[in-house]
Amino acid sequence: MSKKRKKEIEEKPYRKPLVKKRKPNRSIAGDIALYLFLLLVAAIMVFPIVYAVNAALKPLDELFMFPPRIFAKNPTINNFADLFVTMGKSWVTFSRYLFNTVFITAVGTAGHLMIASMGAFVLAKYDFPGNAFFFKIVTVAMMFSYYVTGIPNYILINKLGWIDTYWAIIIPAFASPMGLFLMKQFMEGLPTSLIEAAKIDGANEWKVFFRIVMPNVKPAWMTLIIFSVQGLWNNRASTFIYSEERKTLVFALQQIQAGGIARTGQGAAVLVVVMIVPILIFIFSESQILETMASSGLKD
Repeated sequence: MSKKRKKEIEEKPYRKPLVKKRKPNRSIAGDIALYLFLLLVAAIMVFPIVYAVNAALKPLDELFMFPPRIFAKNPTINNFADLFVTMGKSWVTFSRYLFNTVFITAVGTAGHLMIASMGAFVLAKYDFPGNAFFFKIVTVAMMFSYYVTGIPNYILINKLGWIDTYWAIIIPAFASPMGLFLMKQFMEGLPTSLIEAAKIDGANEWKVFFRIVMPNVKPAWMTLIIFSVQGLWNNRASTFIYSEERKTLVFALQQIQAGGIARTGQGAAVLVVVMIVPILIFIFSESQILETMASSGLKD
């Protein structure tokens, strides 16, 4: 190549190749129909939440109105005020019920996440005798509901001496097969070459797990947190916990809800209080999950 030609190439500004934008195959009418369908589905899904919140804001006369109205005509927060007054009259304080529920939910979720993630990492990325058989046991365990395993669980927990303690709820949450299955299926899509490269650079198993594997499977464990929090927060724990000072908030609120017609307004407020935490966790986690799923795709 001549010096003149080389100089022209060096001085010529770089231009990105033009990429033709792919046009969707759908027509405008198809797009409109799709958006209308999605809008209908969204309205159906959000309707129970809107109705529950408005029911909690209705005075007692509107709650018994027939035909019932979706929106409160004269919204008030008296139902929530009455609920906290009723809770305040209990010999166990509201803060104690709240602490019990938060402690069980936080410890149970953290333990479930760690144990399920570590077990899934071994099953997904290591070959050992009985690997496939063990995962089949986990899959079969998902087929059995709580009502099938309730009696064996109670006998085992009773023999361990955990009846009427927090651990009767927390420890079984660690071993939920759903979390292990979810994490294992997601970790199988993680490139093995990425893990091998980290080990070549001197990373041990713990560094590989915490710095390589867990950040790249964030969508899976964020979803796992949502499911675990929802299950533990709404757990009445009445089967294993008998002492009033160790009972959960949901149990206390549902006792108020069962107080009869006079507490119908409080019952509507109870429903909102019980469902608000899982909904908020999902709302704050949704954008992060979608963003991570869109940007963390890795291929071998």
